[in-house]
Amino acid sequence: MGYRNKTYVAFASEDIHCYRMMEAWRDNEKIDFNFFDAHDLNISKDSSLPETIKRNLRARMTNAKQIVLLGSASARRKGGNGVSFLAHEVKLAIEFKLPVVVANIKNTRDRSVDRSIIPQPFLDVDYYTVSVTFQPKIIQHALDNYASTFSSSEKAGPHIYPDKVYSSLGL
Repeated sequence: MGYRNKTYVAFASEDIHCYRMMEAWRDNEKIDFNFFDAHDLNISKDSSLPETIKRNLRARMTNAKQIVLLGSASARRKGGNGVSFLAHEVKLAIEFKLPVVVANIKNTRDRSVDRSIIPQPFLDVDYYTVSVTFQPKIIQHALDNYASTFSSSEKAGPHIYPDKVYSSLGL
């Protein structure tokens, strides 16, 4: 596998506006948020065949060190349907054993684990994920802290940060 230094953002197509928001956070000098986007690699044209797109998704994720999953009902449905590109991304995340930060895009106040936005394959294998609100400070915290300890952790299943972590970030 190549050098892993990118963040892969996985999302249902209905949630692309939230991905664009993350790009805006990254590009805004007044917001402390940054990620090296794996989507910049191996660009597929809209007319590409599904096999080509899946091959390019694999190549992108090979270079990823972590994933932010934009959690929503659509992401849960598509990520678990076994046929969508998001389902393919979920399968690869598990195969590559990548840390997955689930950002709840539907409720920025809910700091609990919301299983209704996590694709079923993660739940089926009790995959260690961390759920956060869709806010740049807590997502950045998860990328800086959870992702770096993921591979050495023996934790399983979805987790959250305690309220004191949010408080320490001013949230």
